[in-house]
Amino acid sequence: MLLPKVQLSRQVVLFLAAGIGFAQILFAQEQPQVKLNVLNVCSPSPEEQQEIASALARIPQKAAFNQDFEIDRGRSIPDQSANMLAGGLGEQLPSDAGPADWVRIRREFVPSSPFASVQYSFSRDAKSMVETLVFRIREPKDVMQIALEDSASAVTPPASMLSADTPSSRMKLERFGKSSVVLARCSGSETSPAPDQSAYEPLFHSASAIVANYRNLLAVRRTVPEELTRISMISGNGRKLAKTSPKDAAQKRPQ
Repeated sequence: MLLPKVQLSRQVVLFLAAGIGFAQILFAQEQPQVKLNVLNVCSPSPEEQQEIASALARIPQKAAFNQDFEIDRGRSIPDQSANMLAGGLGEQLPSDAGPADWVRIRREFVPSSPFASVQYSFSRDAKSMVETLVFRIREPKDVMQIALEDSASAVTPPASMLSADTPSSRMKLERFGKSSVVLARCSGSETSPAPDQSAYEPLFHSASAIVANYRNLLAVRRTVPEELTRISMISGNGRKLAKTSPKDAAQKRPQ
């Protein structure tokens, strides 16, 4: 009487094993394929070059702003996780530069403009200064955002950098439903020379001219040094308060 029970148990085991195997196959088929888009920031394709040129040409030289604007300032510690992600794309970002003082200026375009807003940002840490200019499209069909960037490795007074025509070092087009288009100045390394980017100089020149123009339109040369001075005053007052002990504060308190 035990034999039928043993045979039934084997059938159950085989059935369960077949079910588990089938479930594993279905699970493997349902897993989405991961696609990695590697951006060639040093030498974009001719089609990407044309797309960058067209996007830069659309930016208005004489901007018509409405009355809405925004000016922000602050001091922040760089996000190390962001540095790791950027480093994966071949960028060398310093991790020991310390906190950065920054100023942001945002203006809204008039409703008739194809652009919704422009945002300028200036960031300064112990090792470098970076300018970023971002244009947002009002009704994006392909390109959603245009970002231009330049930087200076040697830290000088902000007014000195803002008065000079700093060449652009990076431009990026964020596209709707597609990967971004990026062009950046690339330097060589110990094992490989710097790539020949002479063919892209007209694009870098156009981007530099746009940044210089919007420095004037956004009153950057006056606003940024003033806001950075306010940050220094606030941080200086904070250090003075930190150095004041509770005992000293009690002695200075009026009786």
